[in-house]
Amino acid sequence: MDSLVIVDAANVVGSVPDGWWRDRHAAAERLRDALPGFAAAGLPGLAEPPLEMVLVVEGAARGVASVEGVRVVPSPGSGDDRIVQLVADEGGGRDCLVVTADRGLRERVQALGARVTGPRAVWGRRGGA
Repeated sequence: MDSLVIVDAANVVGSVPDGWWRDRHAAAERLRDALPGFAAAGLPGLAEPPLEMVLVVEGAARGVASVEGVRVVPSPGSGDDRIVQLVADEGGGRDCLVVTADRGLRERVQALGARVTGPRAVWGRRGGA
């Protein structure tokens, strides 16, 4: 079974001061477009391929569409709550890694058995970020 990697879009995008606040939707799309390669290649030292990549979006980024290799899950409210729900619903019985720097979210998903890593695992590895 593929490892599940859930990316907290708002937190990861917000970790790089590249003007993302001017267009949150476009910033989430840039992050989404940086993720498909990880599905096949894995995250060295963190998760072996193949990976099921899930990007949780909220607010202005809710209209971002899924692409091959990345399932985009919109959150009608709190992105953190949606991530916790995904870990609870889909993380059981397989390796689950959540990408976020949010301390409160990290504690919540770790309590459910997920592992956590920071934004650089996916955002710092993309060219030009």
